[in-house]
Amino acid sequence: MTSRRAESFDEIARQVSEETAADFHERWVVGYGHASVAEHAVVHLAVENISRLACDGLEDNRLASYTEKSSRYQVMPDDYFHIPAELDGYPGMREEYEGACRYLFDAYRKLIDGCVEYLRGVRRQGAREGDSAYRLRVRRIATDGCRAVLPAATLTNVGVTANARTLEHGISKLLSSGLEEERQLGLAMREQGRAVTPTLIKYAEETPYLERLQRRGGGLADSPDSVDGPSPVEVRLVHWDGQAEEKLAAALLYGVSGLDYPAVWEWVQGMTGAERQGVIDDALSGMGPYDAPPRELEVVDYTFEFLLDYGAFREFRRHRMQTYLPQALTVAHGVRTPTVVAEAGLEPLLVDAAGVAERAFHRIYEVSPAVAQYVVTHAHNRRVVSKLNLRECYHLFKLRTSAMAHESIRVPMLEALGLARERHPGLFRGLRLRD
Repeated sequence: MTSRRAESFDEIARQVSEETAADFHERWVVGYGHASVAEHAVVHLAVENISRLACDGLEDNRLASYTEKSSRYQVMPDDYFHIPAELDGYPGMREEYEGACRYLFDAYRKLIDGCVEYLRGVRRQGAREGDSAYRLRVRRIATDGCRAVLPAATLTNVGVTANARTLEHGISKLLSSGLEEERQLGLAMREQGRAVTPTLIKYAEETPYLERLQRRGGGLADSPDSVDGPSPVEVRLVHWDGQAEEKLAAALLYGVSGLDYPAVWEWVQGMTGAERQGVIDDALSGMGPYDAPPRELEVVDYTFEFLLDYGAFREFRRHRMQTYLPQALTVAHGVRTPTVVAEAGLEPLLVDAAGVAERAFHRIYEVSPAVAQYVVTHAHNRRVVSKLNLRECYHLFKLRTSAMAHESIRVPMLEALGLARERHPGLFRGLRLRD
């Protein structure tokens, strides 16, 4: 209303009732397509007891905020996994599915106990460290590594904050999913969301286009067989900008020049490499640890292909300003063993559990490739292509190369940073890593 009325916000607010607000939204937001107004209505949802796999679908919206139950700091209870309704018509396969998940949770417990015992022998209690603090420290290190054996079916809770515009689109994606769990989640979120904003998400429905997009080929590889031959490459830089320095220098100069862009570009083209680097250094020098890089860095793009274990991927996708395009969960690319598990001499137990998951995956794949994803462990590798601009690179690499980051994401991010620096060393001079 404030875009069409001269009164102050307080005066306008006194004239608005629930009925007049609903009428306004029906006419202007829905009828005339002024959807940006819906961004002012913010909804908070507490979503409980959904699988990690369904949580991935829920969190696949760029303009929303999520806080999920941490498997790094909590030990997951027994039988804490989703059983897909798609298996109800296949009692033998459902029994095999449940048996595989229970086996993985049993291995999870054994790995934690074994790693705790090992860590007590190599990580001594500090002189000023209390018994409780020491036990928690050792247990956290153990759970951080041993969660790798948990399946994608593992349950989780997540708090969601989203505006009505984003929520409507997110619900429509869930309702159009090929997984029954995600469709039921979409229905529940729509019901709760309508209790708060009945008009603004009124038309959150299954969308034929989204349904076709999400279900084409199941989104899965033609064959779930394991890869033979040499180990696959973990990080590739597949595309980069050949004129990155020129584009960044032009962007940095444009806003302060008063010239049109062709004139700025010609100016930059006439510079020496050292002069262009001087422009870049002048803009990026002096950034503190909490300063955001300038928006001009967004004119430079990099495209990587990563092979990340599923646990690392779930951390990686939190950087939602990037464009990430994952392949479906599969057992085709092997597993990554956490260092603490290997050092404790427990890798055979993890490999054995992964084998149980892989056999169940192949059986279920014959009935439903989408449902087979539930038994893939967090240790299994997944391919993903990611396009990031330079500004997002600064944020991603600063956070995920830190010693506080999980090793399964820290190592590939360090490699990606090295590949980008090799191409454009001058663009990363302003990046100050935490370590």
